[in-house]
Amino acid sequence: MIRVKSSWLLALPLCLGFLVAACSSNTDTALPAAAPANADEEYRLGTGDELRITVFGHEDLSMESVGVNSGGRITMPLAGDLRVVGLTLKEVEEQIKSVLSPEYLKNPVVSVEVLEHRAFYIIGEVADPGPYPYSGGMRVINAVAMAGGFTYRAVEEEFVIQRDGRAISASKETPVRPGDVIEVDERFF
Repeated sequence: MIRVKSSWLLALPLCLGFLVAACSSNTDTALPAAAPANADEEYRLGTGDELRITVFGHEDLSMESVGVNSGGRITMPLAGDLRVVGLTLKEVEEQIKSVLSPEYLKNPVVSVEVLEHRAFYIIGEVADPGPYPYSGGMRVINAVAMAGGFTYRAVEEEFVIQRDGRAISASKETPVRPGDVIEVDERFF
C-alpha cells in the first residue's frame, strides 16, 4: 500500500486547475489565421493573364492556354467571345457553364486556372525600370531587386503603388499584385 501525505492530495486538484486554466487562456500567442485554400479564387483577371480552361470529358472544348486580350475577352469554341476582365476564376467558370448548358452540354464541369499572371511595372529610381513577370508572394523589395536595385537618388523606404485606378502608399514589405505599377521616387537632397 502506498502512503501519500494529505498535503499532496489537497494540492493536486489545485495544480490541475491551474494547468487547465493556463491551457485554455486566450493569449496573444495565437497562430495567425490560415491563408485561403485557393488564393486565386479572389484574384480578378486582367488583360495579359494566361488561362487554362478545362471542360471535363470534352477535350475539344478545353483550352491549354488562352490569353485575356486587350479588350478583356477570351474566345472559346461554342461559347464565342466572353468578357472576363475583372472577374474571379469562379465567376468565369460559372459564365462558361451558363453558355454551354443546356444548349450544348448537360451539367458541364468547368475548371479555370491562371497559368501566367499579367506583368507588374516598376518605374522611377531603379536601375532598369519596366515590366516584369509576376510570381506569387512578391513584395516591393523583391520587385526592386528584379529591376536591378535602387539608384543613388532613390527614396528607399516609401513607395506608391498604382492599383485598380488608385494610389496606395507602400513600404518594402507591401505585397505586389499583377498589374501593379510601383513608383520609386527621387529624393531631393
